[in-house]
Amino acid sequence: MKEILIRNAHTVITMDDQRRELINSDVKIKGGVIVEIGGDLQVGSAEIINANGCVVTPGLVNTHHHLYQTLTRAVPGGQDALLFGWLQTLYPIWSKFGPEEMRISALVGLAELALSGCTLSSDHLYLFPNGSRLDDTIDAAMEIGIRFHPTRGSMSIGESDGGLPPDGLVEIEADILKDCIRVIDKFHDARDGAMVRVGIAPCSPFSVSRDLMRDAALLARDKGVMLHTHLAENDEDIAYSLEKFGCRPGQYAEDLGWTGDDVWHAHCVKLDGREIDLFAKSRTGVAHCPCSNCRLGSGIAPVRALRDADVKVGLGVDGSASNDAGNIAIEARQTMLLQRVQNGADAMSAREALEIATRGGAQVLGRDDCGQLAIGKRADIAIWDVSGVESAGSWDPAALLLAGPTKVRDLFVEGRQVVRDGQITAIDLPRIIERQNKLASNLATG
Repeated sequence: MKEILIRNAHTVITMDDQRRELINSDVKIKGGVIVEIGGDLQVGSAEIINANGCVVTPGLVNTHHHLYQTLTRAVPGGQDALLFGWLQTLYPIWSKFGPEEMRISALVGLAELALSGCTLSSDHLYLFPNGSRLDDTIDAAMEIGIRFHPTRGSMSIGESDGGLPPDGLVEIEADILKDCIRVIDKFHDARDGAMVRVGIAPCSPFSVSRDLMRDAALLARDKGVMLHTHLAENDEDIAYSLEKFGCRPGQYAEDLGWTGDDVWHAHCVKLDGREIDLFAKSRTGVAHCPCSNCRLGSGIAPVRALRDADVKVGLGVDGSASNDAGNIAIEARQTMLLQRVQNGADAMSAREALEIATRGGAQVLGRDDCGQLAIGKRADIAIWDVSGVESAGSWDPAALLLAGPTKVRDLFVEGRQVVRDGQITAIDLPRIIERQNKLASNLATG
């Protein structure tokens, strides 16, 4: 793999252990890793990427997504609904998906993420209609070139058994566990620099049984993979847990083995003080999804309290049917703004929000090899052009989330260029978008 020298950046925001910010500096990449950082590095045989007028950061990390939902943005009937009503509107539409819908929606969603500076994304796929498989989304990620942490989700309790999803979208639990083993054995790579890791992710406490939650945790630890689910998302979620399980979501999770350094939960909007302490002591991670939480009226997650308790927090765009965008840079800004609305203007700085979006997300996903610009770390790098209108007049171009672009100029993953001059390099994106819109139209009229 050729050497690449990112040269003469206005600022390099490293997010390393010292949180250094280097002015007029270079970053050299070789073999998929960062080999040098500093001023006036020797060019040698390296390809030069001119970063004059740019801020360079670690690639952003997305810790929660439902990629298949890019086919169902702004669906009438679900635009103004709370979580449960929104799901009941969309379940019948999603039941019509097949492998092509899954793959195309993933291509579009991952391209949108990459253009927003994301180099590592998780995905939570929990329904598999009409022959769909997790393989469909993994194939899309490999084509785009983004680092991927898909999770094999599931639903097993349908409406007839008191669950929320329709019976046609649930699976037999033995089949779920069997397929979890299949995708882990086929795709999971535990090595540093892995492009694909797989997790196990029953959808939520209101769509799977206690037995499946417990068995999934046992299987994940036997296989050495991470666990993921939704938890404490809104008031309806809390009420369901109290009624059905006689306890709050945090207690439910702990009782079933769903706390620990190998677990991260999405949303966690309604965690109370005891649950925050539980997550801190157990090193359980949180995927904060601010735009989706706002869109669904779920509330403002206690991110300030979580951070102050030393809970691992990353960001998630959530599904594009509940966001309805997939821009992780916008999520970082929204995180900062919501914490200020809730706790005051000094509650969260632009730099702390950027740290959550980079280093924080990598920690949540167990990726010590990513999330920062330091020698020996993976070459996942975002280059932001701050010479444009978004940053015009800014006294501090490194404060990207206050005055800066929300799309990258260039993006590198494992030292390979995924975005060049604002364009995805690996696919014909306009053609994919055309197909995406056709599939969405078919769903709307079918």
